[in-house]
Amino acid sequence: MHPLTPLTRRDFFRLTEQCREYALELARYDQWRVDLAQCHKFNKWLPELKAYDKLAAPLRTLQPARPIARWQVMTLAVVLVLVLMSFTASRTAQPPAFSFTFFFGMILLYFVPERLYGTTIELLEAKVLRVVETLDDLLRNGDMGFSEAAFFQAKEHLDVARRELRQQIDLAHRR
Repeated sequence: MHPLTPLTRRDFFRLTEQCREYALELARYDQWRVDLAQCHKFNKWLPELKAYDKLAAPLRTLQPARPIARWQVMTLAVVLVLVLMSFTASRTAQPPAFSFTFFFGMILLYFVPERLYGTTIELLEAKVLRVVETLDDLLRNGDMGFSEAAFFQAKEHLDVARRELRQQIDLAHRR
């Protein structure tokens, strides 16, 4: 296990700015879809967060995003169907019901919600909101020793991020 990095005021303030920017960036995406670039960005950011001593314990159970998009699942399913069909075609005569089963299976697979196999933007926003809440707890406990001006600026960054994330999650649930 790697030694934990002490969370300095400068790092904390930088993280509050990153949370604000990330929350505003996530608001531009469709809440119900998986965006591979955003999943990879979060997965790259998460180990950095967990490397800080004051964030390691509260974020220990925060899981990485699952960057699996619908097109990847469909492509894998098509390849598997083609391999299976070619394998079964060489062994026996293929009944039409067998082909229709594959075809309707593909249609059903298309309608499976993306959140079951990948991390949607809405779920990413929930993960970032958890980071924001953790940073806010540290800020309110006074563990960082900020001056009054820096405290309120960091608080403003976290409040903007929290409002944006909660608004986007709320809008996703209203559909």
